[in-house]
Amino acid sequence: MKFSIERAVLVKAVSQAQSVVERRNTIPILANVLIEATPEGVSFRATDLDTEVLDHSPAQVERPGSTTVSAVMLNEISRKLPDGALVQISSDDATGRLAVQAGRSSFSLATLPREDFPVMATSEYSATFTAPAKVLRRLFDKSKFAISTEETRYYLNGVYMHVAKSEDGPVLRCVATDGHRLARIDAPLPAGADDMPGVIVPRKTVGELRKLLDEDEDEISVSVSETKVRFATTTITLTSKVIDGTFPDYSRVIPQGNTRKLEVDATDFARAVDRVATVSSERSRAVKLSLDADKLVLSVNAPDSGAAEEELVVAYDADPLEIGFNAKYLQEIANQVDRDNAVFLFNGSGDAALIREGSDLSAVYVVMPMRV
Repeated sequence: MKFSIERAVLVKAVSQAQSVVERRNTIPILANVLIEATPEGVSFRATDLDTEVLDHSPAQVERPGSTTVSAVMLNEISRKLPDGALVQISSDDATGRLAVQAGRSSFSLATLPREDFPVMATSEYSATFTAPAKVLRRLFDKSKFAISTEETRYYLNGVYMHVAKSEDGPVLRCVATDGHRLARIDAPLPAGADDMPGVIVPRKTVGELRKLLDEDEDEISVSVSETKVRFATTTITLTSKVIDGTFPDYSRVIPQGNTRKLEVDATDFARAVDRVATVSSERSRAVKLSLDADKLVLSVNAPDSGAAEEELVVAYDADPLEIGFNAKYLQEIANQVDRDNAVFLFNGSGDAALIREGSDLSAVYVVMPMRV
């Protein structure tokens, strides 16, 4: 195998591959990236047996072939090569080494046989559809903060992507929750997605997917089966097993009768919460919201370190209310709001709050209160 590839192209492909690789694995071949050179170009494939990424890159191929080499090592080398360099990569089956050359730099790396590399089995997908990258980015970006990190509730360790009914008809919906807060984001249902089975996309896959969604103009092909999900652009394919579990009935925790309405500038609110929470060193720092006619007072009282208070002018004309929340949860939700106003709907001091982005009903957040 022998080919030449631009340094920038190599960096992009190998960094995507090495991020899938598990640093601490007991199977040596899983630390490697599979490089396959054909007359059409070069592909880089990496897997941790649950997730697989395949990147097709343009290159000048002199001699087709394939081998595997340490993904982390090749990534480190390619990043440290000079900008604009043309990188020559060749493998020698007799010595089992991979040569990497750029300018006056040359490296000789150990390889493992291509035959040992596990390729994720293809799946019969029950639904395939395309969606704009910016639509998928919004669905996953706005929901992923609520993914649970609690391993015992493994069925909450991802984003639940499924077809649902909204007031405006069927939608493609992403939901995530950790039991303390919940995010439910809707997008118009793409053609061909009607028969899609609901799947829980794992946290790691959501992180890898984000790298595919940077180009707004891209159309992403999405294929879904009961056990796998695949996201593909023209050059990169990300395939992942889905979490084998049942996502809970999230609709039961979304409040329906909350009538006390607060409207506040989302950016001002997030910054005010951040400021008053500074005096508390506790991870679960509680911030108290005291509501009265067109006035919101945010306060934190930490006996060991001090107290803080800030007043905001808001739109609120319901009965006075005092309610406490985890400051981190409030900030994360406020940071998702990409409209000027965040709308909070409260019931009582012991009930979950519902948060919306202005008049937009396609993004709904729920946060449980804390005692203060």
